[in-house]
Amino acid sequence: MKEYLLLLPIIFIFHDMEEIIGFGWFFRRNPELFRRHPRLTATYRGFTNEGFAAAVYEEFIPFFGVTLLAYYFPGRVLYALWFGMMLSLTGHFIAHIGICAYVGKFIPSLITSLICLPVSAVILVKTSALMTFDALTVSLNVMAVLAMMLNMKLAHGVMHLCNRRFGSGTEE
Repeated sequence: MKEYLLLLPIIFIFHDMEEIIGFGWFFRRNPELFRRHPRLTATYRGFTNEGFAAAVYEEFIPFFGVTLLAYYFPGRVLYALWFGMMLSLTGHFIAHIGICAYVGKFIPSLITSLICLPVSAVILVKTSALMTFDALTVSLNVMAVLAMMLNMKLAHGVMHLCNRRFGSGTEE
């Protein structure tokens, strides 16, 4: 199990670098998306690279923290939390691919989602073979996925706070 643990933060950073580099450029060149898909783009009004980078950093903390704890203190509970986080990251890739299909155009994050989705799926399959799935493990998996969904909300809050602080972001 230990050989797979560090792949979670590495895959996360690999994917999110594409987002950090590409989203500002993408929103400046596609302002019509704010009108065509207001619910989908509401999170990105006033977008700044600084705000987005701060959100990515905030999201990275639990991924890296749980990974380090599981690496140095191996055990069933931390492995289950790590597995749930890997599930949530894999779901994140699926969501990006779906959003790209929904808006009908390339979005930053598509390339690394297409690369990371099969890699993450293989990691999930290989690590699931090393785990025992009982009520506790499954509960911890679900808790980790839900925690990462809530953390995404927190990350968006951090992004909006930084966007207001740094200003002059992407407008409609």
